[in-house]
Amino acid sequence: MIAIIDYGLGNVKNVQRAVQYLGYDAILTDKYNEIENADVVILPGVGHFKDAMQAINERGLANIITSITDKPVIGICLGMQLFYRWSAEGDVEGLNIFPGNIIPIQSPYPVPHLGWNNLISKHPLLLHDVYFVHAYQAEMSQHVVAYTEYGTKIPAIVQYQNYIGIQFHPEKSGDDGLAILNQALKGGFQDDQTMAGN
Repeated sequence: MIAIIDYGLGNVKNVQRAVQYLGYDAILTDKYNEIENADVVILPGVGHFKDAMQAINERGLANIITSITDKPVIGICLGMQLFYRWSAEGDVEGLNIFPGNIIPIQSPYPVPHLGWNNLISKHPLLLHDVYFVHAYQAEMSQHVVAYTEYGTKIPAIVQYQNYIGIQFHPEKSGDDGLAILNQALKGGFQDDQTMAGN
C-alpha cells in the first residue's frame, strides 16, 4: 500500500491516479498509523511553501515524515522542496531532511520555469524530457541525481538515503515520467551516481 499524504494542498488525486495506473494500491491520508504502515509514502504539493508547512504542522505530520527509515519517502514538486532546511518562499523552515535551501530561480529565461525540459544525469533511465512548473529551486548539492538546465542548474531529482525528491511532475510527464516514478517507488536511485561537483 502506498500512502499519499493529503494535507490540504497539492495535486493528490493526479498523483493517486498515476500510482494506481502503475498497478499499486494507493490511499490519500493524513493519519499517522496509515502512513506508518504503508510500503511507500508520497508527499505531493502544489502552491506556497509557507502554506504547506503550516498545513503539515497543524496536522502534526512533520514528525512522522522526518522519522521514516524503513521505506521510500518521495516528495513531488513542492513536496520535494519541503524536504529542505529553509525556503525563501515565505522565509520559513522546512522539514530539514536535506541540507541546503530553497531559493528563487535566477535565470535569464522567464520565471516560473514552466513546460518541458530535459534531464541531465548519469542514470540512463533519467535521460528524458519532463514537465516542470516552479519558480523556486533547491540548491545544487551532492544529493542531486538529475538536474536540468534553464539558464542555471536546477536539481530535478535528489536522493538522501530513503528520501527521494522529484522537482518536476512525473504524473504529467508521459510514459517517461511514469517510469521514473515507478523507479522511485521501488527505492530510487543509487547514491554512488549522484551529480556531485557538476
